[in-house]
Amino acid sequence: MLRLWRLYQKCMEVHPVKTQVISSGILWGLGDIGAQAVTHSTLKNKQKNQLVEKEFKINWQRVGITSMFGFAFVGPVGNYWYEYLDRFIRLQLKLQPKTPKFVAAKVAGDCLLFGPLDLLIFFSYIGFASGKNVEQVKEDVKRDFLPSLVIGGGIWPLVQIANFRYVPVRYQLLYVNFFCLIDSCFLSWIEQQGDAAWKQWFKSFISLENQEG
Repeated sequence: MLRLWRLYQKCMEVHPVKTQVISSGILWGLGDIGAQAVTHSTLKNKQKNQLVEKEFKINWQRVGITSMFGFAFVGPVGNYWYEYLDRFIRLQLKLQPKTPKFVAAKVAGDCLLFGPLDLLIFFSYIGFASGKNVEQVKEDVKRDFLPSLVIGGGIWPLVQIANFRYVPVRYQLLYVNFFCLIDSCFLSWIEQQGDAAWKQWFKSFISLENQEG
């Protein structure tokens, strides 16, 4: 593990963007494999009374699609985002690094700007990459975006507080990518749940709010 960490540090010094891109793609692909395993296990438990149960087989096409999201978006965009966010808050807002206000400003910027954009692009990309048309993708985004935002909104701020307080800027995406191993699994699982009953609660809540409005 120590040798792997030293290799990563060396790659970051020579090719920082490429290193972020490759690590993001690998972790998002692994996360999707985890999501497939979770989905299979859930279906297996629901069908436990059946005599024949299918063995878990990895859908490598889906893994490739999800992994490309890490390669094409999370890696390059995340690399520049954390650097820009740090410079903006230090130079424009004049906040001292690692102070409570500094950390709070970075968490707010990340959760209010990058987080929702990441979800929107992820679900849109997955839909189009799966061969769906524009209307189908819109329905998928409406179905999956809010549940993911609400659930993730209770977790990511805590993750990012530690990130922005203790982790150097150049390694902040690596820290995030570690949690993206779980997050990509979570998002892929969300997308694969389709019109699950628990998602309907969010739709019902929105409809109720619109009626009251």
